[in-house]
Amino acid sequence: MAKISPELWALLETNLPTGENLTAKPSAPELSVQVFCALNSENQRHILVQIKAEDSAFEDRQSRGIQVETRELNVHGQSPSRYIDLICLDPAGYSGFDLIASEIISEIVKGIKSPAEITHSVLAKWRRFWGQIPQNLLSRNEVIGLFAEIRYLTEKLIPEVGPIEAVKRWQGPFGSRHDFEWSGCSVEVKATTSSRGRIFHINGIEQLDPPENGKLFFFGVRLREEGGAALTLPGIIEACRNLLVKDGEALDKFESALVHIGYSPHHNEEYEKMRFRIIEEALFNVMGDFPRINAKNFSAGIPTGIEKVEYEINLNGFD
Repeated sequence: MAKISPELWALLETNLPTGENLTAKPSAPELSVQVFCALNSENQRHILVQIKAEDSAFEDRQSRGIQVETRELNVHGQSPSRYIDLICLDPAGYSGFDLIASEIISEIVKGIKSPAEITHSVLAKWRRFWGQIPQNLLSRNEVIGLFAEIRYLTEKLIPEVGPIEAVKRWQGPFGSRHDFEWSGCSVEVKATTSSRGRIFHINGIEQLDPPENGKLFFFGVRLREEGGAALTLPGIIEACRNLLVKDGEALDKFESALVHIGYSPHHNEEYEKMRFRIIEEALFNVMGDFPRINAKNFSAGIPTGIEKVEYEINLNGFD
C-alpha cells in the first residue's frame, strides 16, 4: 500500500498559507497525481482527491473527527478542477487520516473504480472505526480466532444463505455463547496452530453445550504461521467485504461486529505481519462421544469456589 511520508506534512508546515488558501503537494506523485496532501492557514490537514466534473458532490459534516466537502480548487501546477476535500479535525487521528489517503491512492492505482467511487467506499469503511483510533492491538489469540470466524463466514455461511442472513447469524462478537447462532442451530468456531494437530482450547464448561432446542456444530481450523504464507487477517476481512459490498445492511452489520470485537484497520500494518496457511478445516457435530466437559460431568453440581474452567480437546481421532 502507498504510504504518506511524515516529511511531506513537515514540508507543508514550513509554508502555511494565509486566509482561505491551502498549500498542497501530491501525496505520492510516483503513483498518482490525483491525490494531494494540503494544509490550511490553521495547520489543519486536508486530503484532496481530484474528481470529474460529472461526479456527484460528497458532503459529510456528521462524522466524528473528519469533515468532507466537494469544491472547485485551483491547485498549483494543475488545471482548475473539482476535489473531494477530506479535513482532519482531530490531531489524534493523524495516523488514521494518513492511512485513508494511502488506501485511496492504492485503489486509484488499480484503475478499477473512479476516484470518486473509491473515496466514497474507503470513507464508508473507515467512518465506523474513526472513533476507535488509536486502539489497542488484538492479541495473537484474538487475531487467530477472528481469522477463523471470518473464514467460516466467507467460505461456508455466505455461499449457503446469502450475505445478510449470514452476518445476522454471527453473534459471538455481541456476547452470545456461540460464535454463530440461528433457530435450531449453533456453530462454535475454533482455530489452532498446535504442532500436535487438532488440539483446540475451550473456554468454560458451557461453550460446547448445544442450544436449548437445537444442535451444536464445531468448526475447527488448523493454521500454520509462515512468513511466506498468503493469508492475513486484513486480507480475509477485505475478501468478506467484497462479498457484502452490494448489500449495505449486511456490510454495516459486519463492520459493527468488527468494532465490538476491537478490530481497527488502523493496525493493519501490524496484523499483516501474521501470515497464515490453512492446513485443515473440519466441521463436527457435537454429540455422542465428542470430547467435552459440561455441568452433567458433575453429579453433585459444580464444586463450590470453581469460577472458571478451561481445557483442551484433541480431535485427531475424529473424522
